[in-house]
Order: sequence, then C-alpha cells, then structure tokens
Amino acid sequence: MSKHVLLSAFADEIDMDLTTQMDVLDTHGIKHIEMRGVNGKNISEVTVEEAVEIKKQLDARGFKISSLGSPVGKIYLKDDFEAHKAMFVQLLEVAKILESKYMRIFSFFMEKETNHDDYADDVISRLKELSAIASPYDITLLHENEKDIYGDTSARCLNLVEKVNCDNFKLVFDPANFVQCGENPFVTYSLLKDHVAYYHIKDARSSDSVVVPAGEGDGQISQIIKELTTERDYHGFLSLEPHLGNFAGFAALENIEEGEVEELEQSDAGKFGIAVDALKTILASQNIAHA
Repeated sequence: MSKHVLLSAFADEIDMDLTTQMDVLDTHGIKHIEMRGVNGKNISEVTVEEAVEIKKQLDARGFKISSLGSPVGKIYLKDDFEAHKAMFVQLLEVAKILESKYMRIFSFFMEKETNHDDYADDVISRLKELSAIASPYDITLLHENEKDIYGDTSARCLNLVEKVNCDNFKLVFDPANFVQCGENPFVTYSLLKDHVAYYHIKDARSSDSVVVPAGEGDGQISQIIKELTTERDYHGFLSLEPHLGNFAGFAALENIEEGEVEELEQSDAGKFGIAVDALKTILASQNIAHA
C-alpha cells in the first residue's frame, strides 16, 4: 500500500505578504496554503474583489488553497450572531473564488467558570444554522478542537458532530490543542477518527502547554500519522500550524491580551522551517511520501 499525504501550512506564520509566503513555501516543496492571514488582512476581512486578485496570484505560482483558516465561531454566545453570519456568508463567497473545499470553524467561546455542557443546545443550534447556510456551497465545515470553546474536549467534539449531523460538518484534529486541554491525543484520535477529515500538525508539552515542533511534545503526532497512513489509508492534508513565535493576529487567535505574547520571538521563515523539517523527519522515518 502506497503511503502519501498532502502538505499544507498556515503561511501567515511566515509573513502576511502572499508573495513572501509562496516564496518560502516553494523552498520547502509545499504548494497548498491554509489561508488565515494574507496581504495584511485576516481572511474574514478579504473582499470578493480581493479574493479574485489573490486567486490570480496563486494560479500564477501553481498554489492551491487547502482550507480557509477562518475565525467563524470565535465569538461568545452573547455576541452579535447576525453580524457573524454576514461575515460567514462573505467567507463562503471567498472560498468559492479560491476553490477551497474546506473551512475551519469553532464552537464559540465559553465564559469563564461556566459548565460548557449547559450550552450544548445553543451551540449545536448555531452550528446547524451555519451548516445550512453553507449547504449550497461545495464546502465542508471543519470544527477545530480548541481550549476555551465549547468543543474543547473529545467528548464534546463527538457530541457536536453527532448532534449537528450534517454531511458538510466534519472535524479537524489538532493534537496540541488536546494536550493543552489535558487529554491524550491518541486516545482522542481513536474516539474521533471516523469524523475527522483534516489534520493540523501542531505539538505541545503537557507539562507547560508550550507549543513545540512536531515530535518534541506530547501530541503523539508520529503515532497518529502512522495509524492514519497504515490502518486508514489516509492521503489527505497534514496542515502545519507551527505557533513557534508571535505573528500578526496571534493574540486575538488565542483569545489573550496582546501583552501576553509581546515577549515571544517573532515567527518567521526560520521558525517555519524548523516546523517543516520536524514533520518531514517523521514522514521520512515512516517512508511516507508527500506533495
């Protein structure tokens, strides 16, 4: 059985400029981008007209979009959901132009000291609504597990995908985020694997939650990739999300104060290269080809 995967990356951790992103990705042989930040904007701020120009840039260099790394669902339940839906519709139009088959979403920030399970019905109702809005589009919504949102644990991720119960709603698996939520990533993978359509490559140490290159933390990335490619014959995306330094929008992304990340070294092409090399080392050790 041939083992091969597709590599993609959150290229805004290299630079916000698309040309620079593509230049660096070309040096690593990566031709897919999970687009989150581009040309100084979050993907949610990109207009349809700008998306047309971005597509021209991508086509000229032979790049494709693996997924839109959107911030959909990264609001509190008390926030303006109607405005959020309007942003989501624009993102769907951008996704159509960029020919993205996937869009990463979340399941809403939970207030501190609350029981997440008390809000399950509200979260599920909203995700069903988003899935219905997306249904005319040829796109799959990928819920990402992350700390501070409803779907932070594997049990709640499973509840979401079973209760939303839509063909265009699947899971993206992020091992580092499960580590940061105190879970064993391989155990969570075993529970969720039938519902996962896409994988993020991000590792973290359980001792201090610090993100590290793949294989240096407790994300069990090598073990998961081995099972994926041997037992499940997976040939889809492994999308690098290094988080090895600060970058534009990082504080908002992590729902923390700007001052909490100011002391971090800046993310750049060098740190991105460390992340790529770590993943490629794992793939080489298992004789897994990549494109």
